[in-house]
Amino acid sequence: MAWCAARSMSSPMIDLRQLRRHAPLAAGICCASFVGSRSFSTSVSKPFACASASFSTAAEKKEAIKTEKAPAALGPYSQAIKANNFLFVSGVLGLIPETGKFVSDSIEEQTEQVLKNMGEILEASGAGYSSVVKTTIMLADLKDFKKVNEIYSKYFSAPAPARSTYQVAALPMDARIEIECIAAL
Repeated sequence: MAWCAARSMSSPMIDLRQLRRHAPLAAGICCASFVGSRSFSTSVSKPFACASASFSTAAEKKEAIKTEKAPAALGPYSQAIKANNFLFVSGVLGLIPETGKFVSDSIEEQTEQVLKNMGEILEASGAGYSSVVKTTIMLADLKDFKKVNEIYSKYFSAPAPARSTYQVAALPMDARIEIECIAAL
C-alpha cells in the first residue's frame, strides 16, 4: 500500500488507529500523510498533489502502436501501447495479417506466426525481441509446451525474458496459442 504526503495546515489530523481498522477502504479513497513519528510537519502542501500529478501525466505518455504488418486487433484494444519506457503488446495470434486467417491448425506453424507477428509489432515501436522482458503464453493444450519451447527459443536468446505459460479453456477464434509481452524501451 502506498502513502503520499498530502497534509496541509487546513486539513484535519487523521487518527491513524481508525485508519488501520479501515485501511482497505481508506487506502482506496484518500491519501494520508505522516512521517515515521507522531509529529506532523507544518509546511503547506497541496492536498492530493501526489495523486493528481501521477494521474495527469500517465495519459500524456501513452501511445498506441499499430502496424499493418501484424493482424489488426479483434476488438476495442490496441496491438500495443507505449507507456513510461515500456511497450505492452496485446495477445498475438497466429493469423496471417493480409487474410486474417490462421496460417494452419498446426501448433508449430501458429507459434512461428505468432512470434513473427509479435516481431512486427515490436519493430513498429522501435524495439526488438531482445527488448522483451516478460512474456505470457496461453495454450489451448499444455501438451504443446515442448513444441512451443523449441520454436520460442529461436526468437529469444539468453537471457530469455521472464515468462508464464498457462493452459486456458479457450482462445479467440479457437487459436491454439496466444502470446503477449512487455518490452523495455
